[in-house]
Amino acid sequence: MSEARYLDETTLFTFETTVEAVRGDDRVVLNETCFYPTGGGQPHDTGTLRAKGEEWRVVDVKKRDRIEHIVEGTVPEVGTTVTGTIDEDRRRAHMRYHTAQHLLSSILLTEFDAETTGNQLYHDHAHLDCAYERFDDEDLQTIEDRMNELVADDLPVRWYTLDRDEAEATLDPERTRLHLLPDSIREVRIVEIGDTETPLDQTACAGTHVESTGEIGTVAVTGRTTQGSEHERIGFELE
Repeated sequence: MSEARYLDETTLFTFETTVEAVRGDDRVVLNETCFYPTGGGQPHDTGTLRAKGEEWRVVDVKKRDRIEHIVEGTVPEVGTTVTGTIDEDRRRAHMRYHTAQHLLSSILLTEFDAETTGNQLYHDHAHLDCAYERFDDEDLQTIEDRMNELVADDLPVRWYTLDRDEAEATLDPERTRLHLLPDSIREVRIVEIGDTETPLDQTACAGTHVESTGEIGTVAVTGRTTQGSEHERIGFELE
Protein backbone atom coordinates (compact mmCIF):
# COMPACT_ATOMS: atom_id res chain seq x y z
CA MET A 1 0.00 0.00 0.00
CA SER A 2 1.28 3.47 -0.87
CA GLU A 3 2.84 5.39 2.02
CA ALA A 4 0.81 8.58 2.51
CA ARG A 5 3.58 11.06 3.25
CA TYR A 6 1.18 14.03 3.03
CA LEU A 7 -0.15 13.08 6.48
CA ASP A 8 3.10 14.08 8.20
CA GLU A 9 5.10 16.08 5.65
CA THR A 10 2.47 18.61 4.65
CA THR A 11 4.95 21.12 3.22
CA LEU A 12 7.00 18.61 1.21
CA PHE A 13 6.08 19.59 -2.35
CA THR A 14 8.77 17.65 -4.25
CA PHE A 15 9.62 13.99 -3.62
CA GLU A 16 11.12 10.95 -5.33
CA THR A 17 9.49 7.54 -5.51
CA THR A 18 8.87 4.58 -7.83
CA VAL A 19 5.86 3.45 -9.83
CA GLU A 20 4.40 0.48 -7.97
CA ALA A 21 1.50 -0.33 -10.29
CA VAL A 22 -0.43 0.94 -13.30
CA ARG A 23 -4.20 0.67 -13.57
CA GLY A 24 -5.89 1.10 -16.91
CA ASP A 25 -4.38 3.62 -19.28
CA ASP A 26 -4.28 6.66 -16.98
CA ARG A 27 -3.84 5.62 -13.32
CA VAL A 28 -0.52 5.33 -11.51
CA VAL A 29 0.08 3.89 -8.04
CA LEU A 30 3.29 5.10 -6.38
CA ASN A 31 5.35 3.40 -3.69
CA GLU A 32 4.87 6.54 -1.57
CA THR A 33 3.19 9.84 -2.30
CA CYS A 34 2.81 13.43 -1.15
CA PHE A 35 -0.23 13.96 -3.41
CA TYR A 36 -3.39 14.39 -1.35
CA PRO A 37 -6.41 12.38 -2.60
CA THR A 38 -9.90 13.85 -2.52
CA GLY A 39 -11.53 13.25 0.85
CA GLY A 40 -12.99 14.81 3.98
CA GLY A 41 -14.16 17.86 2.07
CA GLN A 42 -10.64 18.63 0.82
CA PRO A 43 -9.97 18.46 -2.94
CA HIS A 44 -7.13 16.47 -4.45
CA ASP A 45 -3.72 17.87 -5.23
CA THR A 46 -2.51 18.43 -8.77
CA GLY A 47 1.03 18.56 -10.11
CA THR A 48 3.48 16.55 -12.20
CA LEU A 49 5.48 13.34 -12.33
CA ARG A 50 8.82 13.48 -14.16
CA ALA A 51 11.31 10.81 -15.24
CA LYS A 52 14.02 10.56 -17.90
CA GLY A 53 12.99 13.77 -19.66
CA GLU A 54 9.29 12.86 -19.70
CA GLU A 55 6.51 14.61 -17.78
CA TRP A 56 3.01 13.52 -16.82
CA ARG A 57 0.43 15.98 -15.53
CA VAL A 58 -1.41 14.70 -12.41
CA VAL A 59 -5.00 15.92 -12.82
CA ASP A 60 -6.76 13.91 -10.11
CA VAL A 61 -5.91 11.75 -7.09
CA LYS A 62 -8.28 9.14 -5.63
CA LYS A 63 -7.96 6.87 -2.61
CA ARG A 64 -9.38 3.40 -3.13
CA ASP A 65 -7.57 0.32 -1.80
CA ARG A 66 -4.47 2.30 -2.81
CA ILE A 67 -3.87 5.91 -3.85
CA GLU A 68 -4.31 6.34 -7.59
CA HIS A 69 -2.83 9.28 -9.52
CA ILE A 70 -4.75 10.05 -12.71
CA VAL A 71 -2.31 11.36 -15.30
CA GLU A 72 -2.44 12.78 -18.80
CA GLY A 73 -0.52 10.94 -21.51
CA THR A 74 0.93 7.44 -21.71
CA VAL A 75 1.57 6.20 -18.17
CA PRO A 76 5.14 5.48 -16.96
CA GLU A 77 6.18 1.84 -16.66
CA VAL A 78 6.11 -0.07 -13.37
CA GLY A 79 9.45 0.32 -11.60
CA THR A 80 10.18 3.75 -13.06
CA THR A 81 11.75 6.19 -10.60
CA VAL A 82 9.81 9.45 -10.78
CA THR A 83 9.98 12.89 -9.19
CA GLY A 84 6.62 14.16 -8.01
CA THR A 85 5.95 17.89 -7.72
CA ILE A 86 2.83 19.26 -6.03
CA ASP A 87 1.14 22.47 -7.20
CA GLU A 88 2.17 24.42 -4.11
CA ASP A 89 -0.25 27.35 -4.34
CA ARG A 90 -3.25 25.03 -4.62
CA ARG A 91 -2.12 22.85 -1.69
CA ARG A 92 -1.33 25.82 0.57
CA ALA A 93 -4.77 27.27 -0.14
CA HIS A 94 -6.38 23.97 0.86
CA MET A 95 -4.28 23.87 4.04
CA ARG A 96 -5.37 27.39 5.03
CA TYR A 97 -9.03 26.73 4.30
CA HIS A 98 -9.01 23.38 6.10
CA THR A 99 -7.48 24.91 9.22
CA ALA A 100 -9.97 27.78 9.06
CA GLN A 101 -12.78 25.24 8.89
CA HIS A 102 -11.54 23.74 12.16
CA LEU A 103 -11.67 27.19 13.78
CA LEU A 104 -15.20 27.70 12.50
CA SER A 105 -16.33 24.29 13.75
CA SER A 106 -14.90 25.03 17.19
CA ILE A 107 -16.60 28.44 17.41
CA LEU A 108 -19.95 27.05 16.29
CA LEU A 109 -19.82 24.24 18.84
CA THR A 110 -18.62 26.40 21.74
CA GLU A 111 -20.71 29.53 21.18
CA PHE A 112 -23.81 28.22 19.38
CA ASP A 113 -23.89 24.52 20.38
CA ALA A 114 -23.98 23.80 16.63
CA GLU A 115 -22.33 20.57 15.53
CA THR A 116 -20.60 20.46 12.13
CA THR A 117 -22.34 18.04 9.75
CA GLY A 118 -20.29 18.60 6.60
CA ASN A 119 -17.88 20.88 4.79
CA GLN A 120 -16.39 21.52 1.36
CA LEU A 121 -13.16 23.36 0.62
CA TYR A 122 -11.89 24.92 -2.61
CA HIS A 123 -8.78 26.96 -3.40
CA ASP A 124 -10.66 30.28 -3.13
CA HIS A 125 -13.70 29.67 -0.89
CA ALA A 126 -15.32 27.15 1.43
CA HIS A 127 -18.56 26.34 3.18
CA LEU A 128 -19.54 24.44 6.29
CA ASP A 129 -22.86 22.81 7.19
CA CYS A 130 -24.00 22.61 10.81
CA ALA A 131 -26.97 21.65 12.94
CA TYR A 132 -28.55 25.02 13.73
CA GLU A 133 -31.97 26.52 13.07
CA ARG A 134 -31.07 29.96 11.72
CA PHE A 135 -28.15 32.42 11.94
CA ASP A 136 -28.83 36.14 11.65
CA ASP A 137 -26.51 38.93 10.47
CA GLU A 138 -25.32 39.63 14.00
CA ASP A 139 -24.41 35.95 14.47
CA LEU A 140 -22.41 35.96 11.25
CA GLN A 141 -20.52 39.08 12.31
CA THR A 142 -19.77 37.48 15.68
CA ILE A 143 -18.44 34.37 13.94
CA GLU A 144 -16.26 36.39 11.56
CA ASP A 145 -14.86 38.53 14.37
CA ARG A 146 -14.09 35.50 16.52
CA MET A 147 -12.36 33.68 13.67
CA ASN A 148 -10.13 36.68 12.99
CA GLU A 149 -9.31 36.99 16.69
CA LEU A 150 -8.09 33.38 16.68
CA VAL A 151 -6.07 34.02 13.51
CA ALA A 152 -4.45 37.03 15.19
CA ASP A 153 -3.65 34.88 18.25
CA ASP A 154 -1.38 32.77 15.97
CA LEU A 155 -2.22 29.55 17.82
CA PRO A 156 -0.12 26.44 17.13
CA VAL A 157 -1.61 23.62 15.06
CA ARG A 158 -0.46 20.03 15.65
CA TRP A 159 -1.34 16.59 14.35
CA TYR A 160 -0.56 13.16 15.76
CA THR A 161 -1.93 9.61 15.80
CA LEU A 162 -3.54 7.77 18.69
CA ASP A 163 -4.86 4.29 19.28
CA ARG A 164 -8.62 4.58 18.87
CA ASP A 165 -9.41 3.13 22.29
CA GLU A 166 -7.10 5.67 23.93
CA ALA A 167 -8.60 8.51 21.90
CA GLU A 168 -12.14 7.51 22.86
CA ALA A 169 -11.16 7.25 26.53
CA THR A 170 -9.24 10.54 26.81
CA LEU A 171 -10.58 13.04 24.24
CA ASP A 172 -13.81 15.04 24.06
CA PRO A 173 -16.20 12.98 21.89
CA GLU A 174 -18.18 16.08 20.83
CA ARG A 175 -15.09 17.60 19.23
CA THR A 176 -13.30 14.51 17.93
CA ARG A 177 -16.46 12.98 16.42
CA LEU A 178 -14.82 9.57 16.47
CA HIS A 179 -18.27 7.94 16.25
CA LEU A 180 -18.38 8.97 12.59
CA LEU A 181 -15.40 6.76 11.74
CA PRO A 182 -15.86 3.10 10.73
CA ASP A 183 -15.16 0.61 13.53
CA SER A 184 -12.40 -0.90 11.36
CA ILE A 185 -10.23 2.22 11.86
CA ARG A 186 -8.21 1.47 14.99
CA GLU A 187 -5.60 4.25 14.73
CA VAL A 188 -6.83 7.82 14.40
CA ARG A 189 -5.11 11.02 13.34
CA ILE A 190 -5.92 13.96 15.60
CA VAL A 191 -5.56 17.61 14.57
CA GLU A 192 -5.24 19.91 17.58
CA ILE A 193 -5.28 23.71 17.76
CA GLY A 194 -4.09 25.81 20.70
CA ASP A 195 -2.67 24.95 24.11
CA THR A 196 -1.93 21.28 24.72
CA GLU A 197 -3.65 21.29 28.13
CA THR A 198 -6.84 23.03 26.99
CA PRO A 199 -6.90 22.93 23.18
CA LEU A 200 -9.35 25.09 21.28
CA ASP A 201 -10.07 22.23 18.88
CA GLN A 202 -9.21 18.53 18.84
CA THR A 203 -10.64 16.70 15.86
CA ALA A 204 -10.14 13.39 14.07
CA CYS A 205 -9.03 14.49 10.61
CA ALA A 206 -6.89 13.17 7.75
CA GLY A 207 -6.52 16.50 5.95
CA THR A 208 -3.59 18.87 5.58
CA HIS A 209 -3.25 22.01 7.68
CA VAL A 210 -0.99 24.99 8.30
CA GLU A 211 1.19 24.97 11.42
CA SER A 212 -0.33 28.05 13.07
CA THR A 213 -3.60 29.94 12.81
CA GLY A 214 -1.69 33.09 11.82
CA GLU A 215 -1.00 31.47 8.42
CA ILE A 216 -4.73 31.38 7.64
CA GLY A 217 -5.01 35.10 6.91
CA THR A 218 -8.03 37.37 7.24
CA VAL A 219 -11.39 35.58 7.17
CA ALA A 220 -14.55 37.01 5.58
CA VAL A 221 -17.86 35.25 6.24
CA THR A 222 -19.76 35.56 2.96
CA GLY A 223 -23.24 34.50 4.07
CA ARG A 224 -25.55 31.69 5.09
CA THR A 225 -28.18 29.50 3.44
CA THR A 226 -30.73 27.08 4.85
CA GLN A 227 -29.88 23.42 4.30
CA GLY A 228 -33.13 21.71 5.17
CA SER A 229 -34.82 21.58 8.55
CA GLU A 230 -32.63 22.96 11.35
CA HIS A 231 -29.44 22.97 9.29
CA GLU A 232 -27.46 25.98 8.08
CA ARG A 233 -24.57 26.47 5.63
CA ILE A 234 -21.98 29.19 6.29
CA GLY A 235 -19.71 30.38 3.48
CA PHE A 236 -16.34 32.05 3.97
CA GLU A 237 -13.34 33.29 2.04
CA LEU A 238 -9.72 33.99 3.01
CA GLU A 239 -7.66 37.03 2.10
